[in-house]
Parts: sequence; structure tokens; C-alpha cells
Amino acid sequence: MRGKAGHEIVFADRVAAADAAFTPAIRRVARFIDGNRALALASSAVELAALTDTSDATVVRTVQALGYAGIAELKQVLAREIDKRTPADNMRRTLQEVGADTAQAIDAVLDTHAEAIANLRTPEMRDRLMAAFRVLRPASRIAVFGIGPSAPIADYVAGMLRRGGRRCVALDVSGIMLADRLLDLAAGDALLILAYGRAYPEVTALFEEARRLGLPVVLVTDAADSAMAKAADAVLPGTRGRADRVALHGATLMALEALALGLAAADASAAVATLERLNRLRDAVAGKR
Repeated sequence: MRGKAGHEIVFADRVAAADAAFTPAIRRVARFIDGNRALALASSAVELAALTDTSDATVVRTVQALGYAGIAELKQVLAREIDKRTPADNMRRTLQEVGADTAQAIDAVLDTHAEAIANLRTPEMRDRLMAAFRVLRPASRIAVFGIGPSAPIADYVAGMLRRGGRRCVALDVSGIMLADRLLDLAAGDALLILAYGRAYPEVTALFEEARRLGLPVVLVTDAADSAMAKAADAVLPGTRGRADRVALHGATLMALEALALGLAAADASAAVATLERLNRLRDAVAGKR
């Protein structure tokens, strides 16, 4: 579908333009997809129906009402638009919505995270978290990859897993520095990879090394219908706030914290012993007896 001057109408514009004409059920599905694109990319019509408390027939009617031939075409458009987003564009759209009202900006963040919590509590997301847990639990060590804005998250999650009694390492460097870190990967490791958008060289190299060593992979991504997602053993949709708005990582952190605590709960004695050892080490470095 194209608008003036031949420009393609973006998905959010289609939703907004037809919103008033939709039935309540179709409006609910359309708004959910627009606000949860990574999750929509990773979900079938049946799964979207469960997430929106509708039927798969309603999901199909929603897709058609928005002007797409089927859910496959819709997913292609969503994936393409995710690739085209830039941080500046997203910030511009966000600030246009909230204006100069600081209170409204705060409310927008809180509302976005409230929606994220509701999505994390759905059966479909619970199943995905459990699938990731089953991939990571048998590993002798977990390597957490994240670079750029994801590097602090990778480092934090690695620290949380380590405190929970798991051997863990953060792969939080890019370029040729990553090659040195990859030398340490070995049989028995599992990878937890945070990667958004297209597969950039570091991610491609990491997947290739995982495949060579036979290492299982859990992927956190907003490109849940991509080739790298299909190559992963488990996928967690990495929603970063509302679509086409400023990136917010609260949902990703909540999902990863839930996963880390779930792994600790599976071996509670090791988790407690690790933290008791941490307390002893803290006393030692602080010069306490």
C-alpha cells in the first residue's frame, strides 16, 4: 500500500487510519501487533489469538483489514520496518507524542513497562522463558553476548547468573577483540545472545562458532522471524518499548532477571553457597576479620 508521492504507508499509519472502522476485536489485535512487533514476528496466528484473547480467524481478518494478503506478508513488513528504524527517528516520534510535558513523558515510560509486564505474564511468553531455561540449565558455563547499548545488559546479566551459582562470562566487546573472547568457548558452554535487527558480523561469527562447537543458543531479538532466530534453540522476543518509539530495555531486563532467578532456583544450594562465599570475599577485601 502506498500513499502520497508513492511512499509506502508504514504499519502504524495503517493501524491509525483504519482504527475507527475496526470492530473492537480487530482493533485489539491491530493495536497489540503495532505495540509488540517483535512478539508478533515470533508468533503464529493461533499464538496471537491467545495473546489478544480473540480467535485465529479474528487475527486473519485483522491482517486482511490492514491490507495484507496474509500473516506472512505482514511479518515481512514488520521485519523491514524494524530494520529501518533509527534512534533519532524513534526519539523524535516519542517527543512529538509527549511534547514538553515531563509528567507525560514519565507516564509514557511507566505505561510502556506496565504493558511489558502484562505481555511477560502471558502463557506464550512463559513457554518461551521455560524453553530458554531448558536450553541453559544443562550448560557447564553460560556466555552472555551483547555489544553497543546491550553491553551493560550482558555484563549485568552475567553477574546475576554468576551470583546465582552459574559459571558465566560476558562477551561484551566488538570487532577483533571479540575473537580473543571466542577462543575460550568450549564444549559444554551455552550462549545467551542479545542481538537486534540484522545479523551483524560479530553475531554471524558467534553463531558460526556455536555451530562448529555444537553449542546451544538462546537468542533475545526483535527480529524473531530472521535467519539467526531460526538457527537458535530458543528465542525470547526482545521488545524495547513501543514500536517506533525511544528504546526502553525494561522488558528485556525483566525477562532475563526472571530467567536468571529461575536458573538459581533450580539449584538453590549452589546459589546460596555462592552468595555466602561472596560475603566472605567482600569481608576479606574490606580488611574485615
